Formats: sequence, structure tokens, C-alpha cells
Amino acid sequence: MAASLTRDRWLTPWPDYSPRPSVRCMSDSNRTVTSEQGGGSATRIRPAGVMLKVYRRGLLVFLAAGVVQIFLAGLGAFRLLHGAGDPALDPHRMLGFVMAGMAIVILILTLIARAGTRAIVGAVLLVFMTSFLQSLLAGLADDHVVFGALHATDGLLILAIPAYLYVWTGRRAA
Repeated sequence: MAASLTRDRWLTPWPDYSPRPSVRCMSDSNRTVTSEQGGGSATRIRPAGVMLKVYRRGLLVFLAAGVVQIFLAGLGAFRLLHGAGDPALDPHRMLGFVMAGMAIVILILTLIARAGTRAIVGAVLLVFMTSFLQSLLAGLADDHVVFGALHATDGLLILAIPAYLYVWTGRRAA
């Protein structure tokens, strides 16, 4: 014990260990920390990876598709009023299926980017709502109009999820 209290021990910085591998921080900053204790170098911090940026861009593309989806729904509804028939909503339906596929891609990007548990839950919810719930509500709307109203409301919630995730991951990456 006396050896640890000597003057030389207190004046020596840290023992010379071999470099440590990169470690993932558990903080909200979503940064990777590489610690090298040999040679007196300080801890280096590099910003979150490219995949987080790709993930956030995917969320923006999904939101843009959602705006187009709302436009196509309104266009189809007013075409129906003017006697265009059922094919008036075909572009809206097709983009809905494309957005369901985009939701799956967003889920994959969420996992690759390691965006966090909240983002994974949001992406899973997005896949469920676009792939299953929207089609179910649209099918049930043929018999009861209240399901058509729920279909529209669910569409707005579908857009709220990626908007929230985009803002949230932007705060984490900053």
C-alpha cells in the first residue's frame, strides 16, 4: 500500500496500456468514442455515422410521399364526385402500397443506423400502420363510413411518426 502513495506514483500520469477498441457511448449524443491511452493522445469523438443521415433522409422522403398521398386522396375524392368511378383512387392506392414498402425500408435503416429503441418502436409501428391497418380500415369503409374517417385519421398519424422521429434523431445527432 505504501508504494501507491509515493511521490513518483502521483506524478506519473496513467500507466501505459494498449489501445482500447472503439466503444459506443450510452449517452444521448449518439457519438462513437475511441479511447487511446498510449502515447498521450486524448480521447477522440467523431459524429454519428453516415447511416443515421441516410435514415433521416429516408424519413424526409417518406414525409414527402405522405404529402403527395394526401393530394392524391383529395384528387380522387373529387373525381369520384364528378363521376370518374372507382379508378379515380388508383394513384392513391398505389402510392399507399409504395409507402408500405418505404416503411419497411425505414425499419431496416433504423436498425442499421442504430437510431435507438424509440426509433425502432416507431418504425415497427409505422410498418404496422401502413401495411396492415390502412388496408383494413379502407376495406371496412365500404360498409361503414366511420372506418373511412379512421383511415384518414390513421394517415395523419402515419405522417406524425416519421416527423417526430426526424426531429428526435436530429436532436440526438447534434
